[in-house]
Amino acid sequence: MATKVIMPQMGESVVEGTVGKWLVQEGDEIEEYQPIVEVETDKVTSEVTASASGTLLRIYVDEGQTVDAGTVLAMIGAAGEEVPDRIEAEAVAAFGHTAMTGSNPASAVAEQAPEHAPPAAPAPAPAKPATNGSPRVGMPHVTPVVARIAAEHNIDVTRVPGTGRNGRVTKKDIMAYIEQGAPAAETELAPWEQPGSGDLFKPTDDLYKSAAAPAPAPAAAPQDHVHRAPTAPGQPGEVVSLNTMRRRIAEHMVHSKLHTAPHVTTVFEADLSAVVQHRATHKDEYARRGINLTFTAYFMAATAEALRRHPMVNSRWTDEGILLHREINIGMAVALEEGLIVPVLKGVDELSLAGVARQVNDLANRARQNALKPDEVQGGTFTITNHGVAGSLFATPIINQPQTGILGVGAIKKRVVVLDDAIGTNDAIAVRPMVYLSLTFDHRVLDGATADWFVAEIVSLLENWPQ
Repeated sequence: MATKVIMPQMGESVVEGTVGKWLVQEGDEIEEYQPIVEVETDKVTSEVTASASGTLLRIYVDEGQTVDAGTVLAMIGAAGEEVPDRIEAEAVAAFGHTAMTGSNPASAVAEQAPEHAPPAAPAPAPAKPATNGSPRVGMPHVTPVVARIAAEHNIDVTRVPGTGRNGRVTKKDIMAYIEQGAPAAETELAPWEQPGSGDLFKPTDDLYKSAAAPAPAPAAAPQDHVHRAPTAPGQPGEVVSLNTMRRRIAEHMVHSKLHTAPHVTTVFEADLSAVVQHRATHKDEYARRGINLTFTAYFMAATAEALRRHPMVNSRWTDEGILLHREINIGMAVALEEGLIVPVLKGVDELSLAGVARQVNDLANRARQNALKPDEVQGGTFTITNHGVAGSLFATPIINQPQTGILGVGAIKKRVVVLDDAIGTNDAIAVRPMVYLSLTFDHRVLDGATADWFVAEIVSLLENWPQ
């Protein structure tokens, strides 16, 4: 019986996807769990893998086509097996999965659709990871297929050399690792087979003298990302084709700027002396905890507190009225080679500075590795774009609809400023780390005074950061 390759549902609110690239062609022999097609949504690209071995008999959806979730993309079966020339879309629920299954949503399994599927077997208990060898720092993002094979063979994936994109461990990598003779995992003995420590017969004082086992060292803090100019997509005189991300960005920007919200921008300047001093004092401490304390975390935390104090900015326009959001979810624009992606930090106002910095590190790194979950780029109520990483002083960013505002953060530059005392008679000249903050807002929702008070709140929080 032929196996259907279907368009998975890439998240709860995502109802369609675009076939970005077929990794195999009609007539190719396919192994089970082999990636066969890349599927794109507005922000993420995912691989669909085959759930059965066989021949790719027919491709129904060409590259570049956008179809609804549940649409049959292709058929896999025995060589020479007859399949229909055309097939209707089917509900995703009938296939019992979405693209969100597994630890890495960037891999969705193409499901077989028998008429009467047997009840699912209970999931096996997770295997104890192997403890031999020296693991790589950090847990790599793997597909559910690799994770399952690792569990079945009791293998720690961090010890498998990865040859995929950004060092990802592929099925071929882990199978080669097994064939080469993976180190056997330590087998835990039954309690009655484990040798006793003799503590029962030790004097009580000796028990308290024994040194406690040292806690494992935290993972190293991620390194600062080196920002470089994007490579040229083509040669002069050529027409560069538009990928799905670029088309969606263009549509979204035109829709926001020209057809939806009247944009207004206000610009403030902030003295970051207190933030710079706090960061210099605590950066090493955070690094020992595996956190890279970037300036973005400070802007995120200050903006979240300002949004809590000025809820009108954390809102959206509707025909019935202005909807004030309960949650404060801030999107963080991350530049990629092929465009821009905005992962969202959820509930930022409830996080400590360390919690914000850790999430900023994680989301930014996974965004550049194309390893974000679809739901991690949705649900934002406000956005921050740090255009200063390339040296830009200030900008007028376009609102990320349906939000009310977007904050642009310029480059932090040392500038000569005039300092005055409370009565303004003892002015002084000093060199301070300064930054321009620009808020573009929807004038249907906010007036200039409301927007200005909001940005002034952010400036005050940054300039008076507690040490």
